[in-house]
Amino acid sequence: MHIRKAEPADVGIILHFIEAIADYEKLSDQVETTEEKLNQTLFGKKPYASVLLCYEGTTPVGFALYFYNYSTFRAKPGIYLEDLFVDPAYRGKGYGKALFQELIALANREHLGRLEWCVLNWNTPAIDFYKAMGATAMDEWTVYRITI
Repeated sequence: MHIRKAEPADVGIILHFIEAIADYEKLSDQVETTEEKLNQTLFGKKPYASVLLCYEGTTPVGFALYFYNYSTFRAKPGIYLEDLFVDPAYRGKGYGKALFQELIALANREHLGRLEWCVLNWNTPAIDFYKAMGATAMDEWTVYRITI
C-alpha cells in the first residue's frame, strides 16, 4: 500500500472515484464534474482542493479529497475532508484508515487546528469507521447550503 498526492495526469482516476462515491451515496444525478473541471480546479492557476490517492501495487483503490478551511475561534487553518472513498472490493484492508491517518499527519505537520467533514446520517459504516478513528459527532450543528 502506498499513498501519494494526485497530479494532473490522475484526473481520470479522481473522476472515477467521485462517480463511485456519488453512486454509493445515491447522488449520481448531482455529479456535474468533468476531467476538464477537475484540471482547472485542482491543478489550475488557483488550486481549490487537493487529492490523496491510495494504491495497492499499481491499482488505485481509494482517495481523499480535501481543502483548507479556517477556525476563527482557534485562529488556525484546518482541513475539510470533502470525500473519503475506498473501492468496495478493497474495504476492510486498512486503506481508508491509512488515508485518514495521512490527513491527520498532514494536519500535524502543518500545525493545523482540526480535521472536519460531514457524513450522511444513513451511512452507518462510515459513521462507525469515523468513531473508531476517534471522531466526535457535532450533533448540535446543522449543515446549511445554498447551491449556486
